[in-house]
Amino acid sequence: MTAPSQLEPPQSTEIQALFNRIAPAYDPLNDWLSLGQHRVWKQMAVRWSDAQPGDCCLDLCCGSGDLARRLARQVGKTGSVYGLDFSAAQLAIAAQRTHESVQPLNVTWVEGDALNLPFETAQFDAATMGYGLRNVLDIPRSLSELHRVLKAGATAAILDFHQPKSVWIREFQQWYLANLVVPMAESLNLKQEYAYIMPSLERFPTGADQVALARQAGFSQAIHYPIAGGIMGVLVVQKP
Repeated sequence: MTAPSQLEPPQSTEIQALFNRIAPAYDPLNDWLSLGQHRVWKQMAVRWSDAQPGDCCLDLCCGSGDLARRLARQVGKTGSVYGLDFSAAQLAIAAQRTHESVQPLNVTWVEGDALNLPFETAQFDAATMGYGLRNVLDIPRSLSELHRVLKAGATAAILDFHQPKSVWIREFQQWYLANLVVPMAESLNLKQEYAYIMPSLERFPTGADQVALARQAGFSQAIHYPIAGGIMGVLVVQKP
């Protein structure tokens, strides 16, 4: 597959195929390339979601399930988590790792579309989403669907790459992706798949634009927190 260009956003089937292919290497690469910091960022997202023991929660675009498992540990034995993704290969890894977990975790894995969620209206007490909003084909619709399935007063935390305001940090981010991320992926025969990150980031709305889109989707409160020097960000939204 040719890496998508900046002017031609990929189709849903292309993105789905991409995540199926990278599934076996996804977590090891995240760990190495972030120097383990992705764990800290995910825990921040769980905390900002305000998930409480006993809550029923959703992790959108769950991938291999790392964030969903953290959410499950937060809600405890009396709570429940649904992890949704459109990649069957990622979900298979998520299910296997949950099965191997020392601590029993109440997670249900669902293969589905973030633009057409297979859940009831006002079903969830809290939600998270990691590295998913940047990859959906219709961000406003995805946010509207998230708004629909949350209960009144519920909070969601959406973690993803961010475009730093600082010119030198933005240049470092570009250098890091081009000179460390892509070559590392190339060593695993995944160069084209990871070359996709930079154009997807350039198309991704800024933090301020994400806040505006969230408010248009019906969220009464929305704030974007830049983290890791602005290389990453968490959009925190609340349903009225």
